[in-house]
Amino acid sequence: MKLRKLFTLIAFAHIGISLSAISNLAVAESAKEIAQEEVEKGPNNGRVLRQGDLAIELAIYETGTPPEFRVYASYAGQRISAEDIEVHVKLTRLGDGIDDIDFYVEGNYLRGDMVIYEPHSFLVSLTANYQGKTYEWSYDNYEGRTKIDDSLAKAMDIKTDFVSSKKLNERLKVYGQLVLPPNAVRNISARYPGEVTSVDVILGQAVKKGQTLFTIQSSESLQSYQVKSPIDGLITFQDIGVGEQSGDKKLVAITDTSQLIAELNVYPEDQNKKLLDAPVDIQVPGHDKTISTKIFDSLYAVNGSQAKVYRAIVNNNDGFYSPGQFITAQILFDSFTVERAVKEESLQAFRDFTVVYGKFGDQYEVRMLELGRKAEGWVEVLNGIPSGTEYVTLNSYIIKADIEKSGASHAVSYTHLTLP
Repeated sequence: MKLRKLFTLIAFAHIGISLSAISNLAVAESAKEIAQEEVEKGPNNGRVLRQGDLAIELAIYETGTPPEFRVYASYAGQRISAEDIEVHVKLTRLGDGIDDIDFYVEGNYLRGDMVIYEPHSFLVSLTANYQGKTYEWSYDNYEGRTKIDDSLAKAMDIKTDFVSSKKLNERLKVYGQLVLPPNAVRNISARYPGEVTSVDVILGQAVKKGQTLFTIQSSESLQSYQVKSPIDGLITFQDIGVGEQSGDKKLVAITDTSQLIAELNVYPEDQNKKLLDAPVDIQVPGHDKTISTKIFDSLYAVNGSQAKVYRAIVNNNDGFYSPGQFITAQILFDSFTVERAVKEESLQAFRDFTVVYGKFGDQYEVRMLELGRKAEGWVEVLNGIPSGTEYVTLNSYIIKADIEKSGASHAVSYTHLTLP
């Protein structure tokens, strides 16, 4: 334990925290340890409160039931019947208001009338009435809580945000490649076979619709005629030379590359998602620009990898892209607004819970979360923290480490007995 404390203090000093701040942390930790040793536990593992001859054991019971308080009382060492004592407990929570708990008789103990929700961290005020006399106690029962001055938090680069509503977009990451659309290629041959008398294009050249490709003198009529390009495109095949006989073979191929098709592979586990007409952002390796388009159809059969192929049109008027290039894409298949969301990077593990650390002035405390859907670095919160609560987003692990090293990860208590 001492060695771990030493490492913690060295780490704080390494990031530039003052010796006075470190000293304050060490003193606070020592005070916590002293307070821990003073807590008396009863036979039901509850906290024992004493005043004169009256002893109250306040226990949290959570075996097979949501957490609740149970009270066991004795006077001068003898068990008091549950019918003969009245108890009321008030829990003052950090930033979350007050829980007022009444008790009713159940067997030989008093049972609280409400669930003690997580975290079990609060100022406990207990009032008991026995034989016409009122007894009062007050103590801190901290769990997952620590105090860090704002200047210290700033030095450790602890950042915060507020729980709020958020529009979330669910995207499916897929892979594929660029291909030519159907009918993108025109194969050109001579209408009337004859001798090639001139060739006006070369392989790889860009041509316009109506531009002369070559001239042929017909073998039958001996008349010369020009063959022109039927489309805009690139010369992607050429098998023609001056003085050759054209015959009826393919002489030139022209390919229109102004549009390409992105073929995107969607595997069985995602094929139930609604992807037709969905917006899609495509990235081509080596290009910084993102291509924004949408899915227009899918092929009727799966490919050899059992992937269903969805297709999207890619504008290539500038000629930046080429058939055969591999691509990655993000298909936006759902958008929704949630009432509360937190940043995924803020989440930490605390006991068996997923938590964030709420900030209340210079104090930080765990908030156990029930989570919903995740998207784009955000997580929906179903329960556990109200809207508008400030919480730690960056370097929350520092808060976690400080709580763990102080031993405050579960029900560390500080006693302040108040007598009537």
